[in-house]
Amino acid sequence: MPEILLRENDGAVATLTLNRPDQLNALSEELLTALQAELDRIATESATKVVILKGAGRAFCAGHDLREMQSNRQGPDGGRAYYMALFAQCSRLMATIPRLPQPVIAQVSGLATAAGCQLVATCDMAVAAETTRFGVNGVNIGLFCSTPMVALSRNIGRKQAFELLTTGDFLSAARAVDLGLINHAVPDDTLAAETRSLADKVASKLGSAVRVGKRAFYEQLEMTLDAAYAHTGRVIAENMLHRDTAEGVQAFLEKREPNWPD
Repeated sequence: MPEILLRENDGAVATLTLNRPDQLNALSEELLTALQAELDRIATESATKVVILKGAGRAFCAGHDLREMQSNRQGPDGGRAYYMALFAQCSRLMATIPRLPQPVIAQVSGLATAAGCQLVATCDMAVAAETTRFGVNGVNIGLFCSTPMVALSRNIGRKQAFELLTTGDFLSAARAVDLGLINHAVPDDTLAAETRSLADKVASKLGSAVRVGKRAFYEQLEMTLDAAYAHTGRVIAENMLHRDTAEGVQAFLEKREPNWPD
């Protein structure tokens, strides 16, 4: 059996590939477990500065594995315990990505629906092929996308999110850019290169500063305005005291490249 999650390291960039192409990379329990384990491992790696997440084959991710879910509709509770555990597992994974020290960029092609769209919305940035379609269309089969709604409604406006959730309509890549779900829609044949270019640009920055900044970015979003300024004031002051930051500032003043460790 092929591995369901592939990892490739290239310099400071780690690429994770969801590898269930025949199932449109649906998030089975096994795939959720593998992805969680790999992200937990990456969180401890100082040499990895950026993560690219993509799908093998003709889809990024079509959401949860409905066949697997349906097969567990059994027992005296009708599968309640199984479903509660499954969605708790998925929610833990989704919460891990914004808490990961490294930025995560979704490289999206083909299709990103339901929990697959949730995964795109959860990543820190996203680049998609122009032909990609997005949707939270569980409502079409009588299953409201309640957990995908959490990430979606934190990326785009309320009315647009609610319309998608209640109509089950698809969203084009161009419209996804307009709404803020993704950063860029690019020609299909340049998707990998454009995503890698963005990853390399981020990876070229001082890693400690990006890690501090990512954590503060998500922390301040949950605060009031005054609390956010107080918190980020402390964060930027501590950042300024870092010796590599001092080197970066001095290099700027001296009009030279900073001498930072790899």
